[in-house]
Amino acid sequence: MLTVPTIGDDSIEEYAVKVFENWKLGQKGKDNGVLVVVAPKDRKMRIEVGYGLEGTLTDAMASRIIRNVMTPSFKAGDFDRGIAAGVEAIVAQLEGKPGVAAEEASAASGSSGLHINAPDLPWPERILLGAFIFGIIGLFTFVGIMTPGVGWFLYVFLIPFWAMFPIIIVGTRGALTLLGIYVVGYPLAKLMLSHTAWYEKAAASLKSKGSASVGGFTFSSGGSSGSSSGGGGFSGGGGSSGGGGSSGSW
Repeated sequence: MLTVPTIGDDSIEEYAVKVFENWKLGQKGKDNGVLVVVAPKDRKMRIEVGYGLEGTLTDAMASRIIRNVMTPSFKAGDFDRGIAAGVEAIVAQLEGKPGVAAEEASAASGSSGLHINAPDLPWPERILLGAFIFGIIGLFTFVGIMTPGVGWFLYVFLIPFWAMFPIIIVGTRGALTLLGIYVVGYPLAKLMLSHTAWYEKAAASLKSKGSASVGGFTFSSGGSSGSSSGGGGFSGGGGSSGGGGSSGSW
């Protein structure tokens, strides 16, 4: 257990690995050490797990302990209680005893056939990854809404992408919310645009000439993208820690 006011410029993951290896936690040859790092000023914490315990104290279990056991006490300003409860939950898991985290996992599996948590990514990485994912599927969604004919094909085609990829950024509930917005909002937006003059002109051009230009993209009646006037394109003892564990903030 290590409590430091701040970890400076290091990420909590990098800091935990350095301490873990410098302290050589765990038995030699077994690498069965566990380190809990809490940085109150940074409002960050991490459970770092040695190679030898990654099958017993999994990343998902460490994440549950942080989220359900430690974070509530930390938010209330009771660090001693949060740390003690977290350590107790870790020990219970290592000893194979049912604990808060195990009970939460059982309840989750019993209430739903599928429960996927968003990965514990630092916010800068999550923002960059989100910009990349939503930039791509958002572009295709925009093109589908704005384009006659091929737009309904893209509507169906993009449903699996809106269902799965947002889970990485916002978790299961957030992804289901976005999927619902997409499923309902896409056809509504397309039906509203279908009555505008420029949309009717593009539809007529697509029907008579076999192609239409929308937002700088040229589409043929077969639904394939031709060219863009703008340029660019794209296509879709111990001390050994393997980085296992989980991080959190409050």
